[in-house]
Amino acid sequence: MSGRRAGGLERWVPGLRTLREYRRDWLGRDVVAGLVLTALLVPVGMGYAQAAGLPPITGLYATIVPLVVYAVLGPSRVMVLGPDSSLAAVIAAVILPLGGDDPETAVALAGALAVLTGLVILVAGLARLGFVTELLSRPVQTGYLYGIAVTILVGQLPKLCGFSIEGRGLLTEARDVVQGVADGRVNRAALAVGLTGIVVILVLRRLWPRVPGVMVAVVVGIAAVALFDLEAEGVQVVGVLPEGLPTLALPSVDLAHLGALFSGALGIALVAVADTTVLSQSLAAQRDERVDPDQELRALGAANLAAGLFQGFAISSSSSRTPVAVAAGARSQLTPLVGALTIALLLVVAPGALRDLPLPMLAAIVITAAIGLIDVAAVRRLWRVRRSEFVLWLAAFLGVALLGVLVGIFIAILLSLADFVRRAWRPHDAVLGREDELKGYHDIDRHPSARLIPGLLLYRFDAPCSSPTPATSGAGSAAWSPRPPSPSAGWWSPPSPSPTSTPPPPTPSTSCSRSCARRA
Repeated sequence: MSGRRAGGLERWVPGLRTLREYRRDWLGRDVVAGLVLTALLVPVGMGYAQAAGLPPITGLYATIVPLVVYAVLGPSRVMVLGPDSSLAAVIAAVILPLGGDDPETAVALAGALAVLTGLVILVAGLARLGFVTELLSRPVQTGYLYGIAVTILVGQLPKLCGFSIEGRGLLTEARDVVQGVADGRVNRAALAVGLTGIVVILVLRRLWPRVPGVMVAVVVGIAAVALFDLEAEGVQVVGVLPEGLPTLALPSVDLAHLGALFSGALGIALVAVADTTVLSQSLAAQRDERVDPDQELRALGAANLAAGLFQGFAISSSSSRTPVAVAAGARSQLTPLVGALTIALLLVVAPGALRDLPLPMLAAIVITAAIGLIDVAAVRRLWRVRRSEFVLWLAAFLGVALLGVLVGIFIAILLSLADFVRRAWRPHDAVLGREDELKGYHDIDRHPSARLIPGLLLYRFDAPCSSPTPATSGAGSAAWSPRPPSPSAGWWSPPSPSPTSTPPPPTPSTSCSRSCARRA
């Protein structure tokens, strides 16, 4: 009985199972990986906080607390949570129109947004609604992320150039950036620091991926400020961080803002859950582990809830920091715990260690993260292979880029639902042939050089036969019915079978017949 009770508790608190199964030889690797991870957690957390329109210190708060919560409740042994580039623009789009220009108000609004996001995800986990994330089809999700990337890039350009703008929204911000450059407001020292950071990060990422390029850029930026007295040149720095750890407090916001915060929380929850679920399942497959998707939602919801209560903001899984931890030798959630503890010690013992970190360097970190979201080859592949999915990608991208991040999220959802209905109503079909350099049989539309098998037509119908596919399954069922369809319907009507004869096979629809004839 006690064993069953312990097993049930471990299902809700997977950290207990990790503690019970922990091996002594993992300890050294986990500690080293945690120290390596810290070098990335600190600057990235502060940079994403800046991108969300928040004080940089909140990025550290939003890193420490979720890491501790997920280490206890998270089912994945190596996944890292924290501030995410895809959420930063959404957070800014929600809180800035509500009075987020004031830092204190912005922190309260971001905390309330994280609390609501956590509650939404917790309810989804308890109700086993993880499948909802599958509504975002891959082309739509990619288009949304590309729109986020472009929004982040444009939003960080003023910080990179050392001036500020008042505009909100991609087009307005782009216009204000061009106007600021034309008016000569660019701080050359700030621009030099930012461009140096971008070059350092991208070069190290390309040539020496094991070297933490972000941390190298941070060291270069701090050294440049100290050696060349860049503050005197007008380069803004982070300054001394608030001493001590975040305290538990319920965010205080105007009740009139709850509606806007809740709608933003729904969009953030959908994106965060989709990213976390995909990364968690991928890691589990690579490591031959099993992960409970509903517990993943509960852990993510609890982490967001805790982040909001400890002066942080909404977080998600990190597809950039998690591989760093794995490559450094992480074996368990002790690695993120070491990272959280190191950051906490930094705030308590040496809050002035990052005083000279230039803000243009944080902008460079965020810009390189946004660049990492863009995969031009994938877009070209969509255009070449399936134009309909490229149109979905383009619509999602333009929805985010032109209409705003929040509107773009719901456009992405509607596009995914419409695409689902379209695929169910007019499913894809294919005639298959042999490709000399590829194994198996392939669609001859996508592989024009594929050869048909003489005397054999291989036909693939990419959908289940159901009522939403009237042009296909309806015809097949009609061929078996006692009353075949009339010739005017365009179908081949089989002869009436005798009582002892075998019923003829169902025939393909007119559209399928035309398609097969065209391809053959």
